[in-house]
Amino acid sequence: MILSRIILGLLAIAPMTGADLKRHFDSTVTHLWSADKAQIYRTLAALVEQGFASVTVVPGTNAPDRQEHHLTDAGRAALVAWLRSDLDRQPEREAFLARLFVADALDDADVVALVERRRAAALEQLAVYEGIRASTPPAEDRGQRLRLATLDHGIRHVRTELVWLDALEEQLR
Repeated sequence: MILSRIILGLLAIAPMTGADLKRHFDSTVTHLWSADKAQIYRTLAALVEQGFASVTVVPGTNAPDRQEHHLTDAGRAALVAWLRSDLDRQPEREAFLARLFVADALDDADVVALVERRRAAALEQLAVYEGIRASTPPAEDRGQRLRLATLDHGIRHVRTELVWLDALEEQLR
């Protein structure tokens, strides 16, 4: 359900095609949620079937026609109801922490290598988030400020993880 509500929220910003939504998932909400192309298109079809979104065919000039999805009044009501509802905490699933938890089966060098791989991944993720932040113009309204706040959360989360990895490496020495 969360994916469908995120899509409704994105459609509240502007009408979008499935491809537009995929680009947003890959570039603007990547720090908080991921979705593959099939999930997005399946969810869009369900939202249209439920009456939460409608489709308009936009004729293409020198390109195929585009199926643009628009938020309906029922979709906006569903989005607002979800935003007002109790927070739905998702169980955490962190593959690195699961590996670290049972990493006593490895020798010291392999544990250090595991931590180093995580550090490299975190640094890569931080570079992506900071690149998005650097290319994003200053917020001009509350919606933009809220969206940037979620990106700033992602940046701070990765930075905090890097500090934690430093402490972990120190303990392993």
